[in-house]
Amino acid sequence: MLKVNRWPKNTIAAGRRHTVGLKSDGTVTAVGDNKFGQCDVSGWHDIVAVAAGNVHMATNTGNAHTIGLKSDSTVAALGWNKHDQCDVNEWRDIVAIAAGWRHTIGLKSDGSAVAVGRNNEGECNVNGYHDIVAVAAGDWHTIGLKLDGTVTAVGNNRYRQCNVSDWRDIVAVAAGYLHTIGLKSDGTVTAVGLNKHEQCDVNGWRGIVAIAVGSNHTIGLKSDGTVVAVGWNEYGQCNVSDWCDIVAIAAGCTHTVGLKSDGTVVAVGDNEYGQCDVRGFSGIKLPGN
Repeated sequence: MLKVNRWPKNTIAAGRRHTVGLKSDGTVTAVGDNKFGQCDVSGWHDIVAVAAGNVHMATNTGNAHTIGLKSDSTVAALGWNKHDQCDVNEWRDIVAIAAGWRHTIGLKSDGSAVAVGRNNEGECNVNGYHDIVAVAAGDWHTIGLKLDGTVTAVGNNRYRQCNVSDWRDIVAVAAGYLHTIGLKSDGTVTAVGLNKHEQCDVNGWRGIVAIAVGSNHTIGLKSDGTVVAVGWNEYGQCNVSDWCDIVAIAAGCTHTVGLKSDGTVVAVGDNEYGQCDVRGFSGIKLPGN
């Protein structure tokens, strides 16, 4: 039985057009589009987790930001800040982070949450969150995993992506453009939300130990280090069947990233901005280390 992944600290992250990796020495590396300085992470140090703002495919989007959780429980941010989603300088006592399209979520050690950024859909209305152990941010919705394995959600619910109140035995959560995924303690996966591209067709999955969600695709890491994928595959972002020895996964809008046990990284999918050029990544921090 899988245990609730309390205060998960992702060491790889994928945005709309960029990919971020946290190295074992606490520094950060990034590749891809740097239009708003979202890849200018060379000055970061003492980082323990990274997150990247994800964006759906609409032609008027692509702007993104990058978030880093520091060892002193403060948060660093850079990139697109039109909606103040990078205004995290005053945050303290943060133990986990998540980044949506235009908003950023911080989980505090007391199980409460803070949020900055655009709140037109109520995606930052996390004041009522309590007993939270993990957070996930979609484009317009925010998911909180509670210590008892139940799940809470705020924000846009047009496609029922926030209909998680009946979920039980959840150990990890992930949020995409308009869908939400939950990993259960028995290694199975549940999903709600838009299923136009079959991104919610996870009922047959077994032996899953981690999940990641792109805009319209869903990735599962199996206990044997292989990876499964469902959903939109126009850019080959689901072509992970030959991956092996994977210990962590991340999904951007239309690309997928895998961390191998030797600290190197593999990527498939859209590479228009060089977001899959991760061959130079090495020494990436392994989960739990």
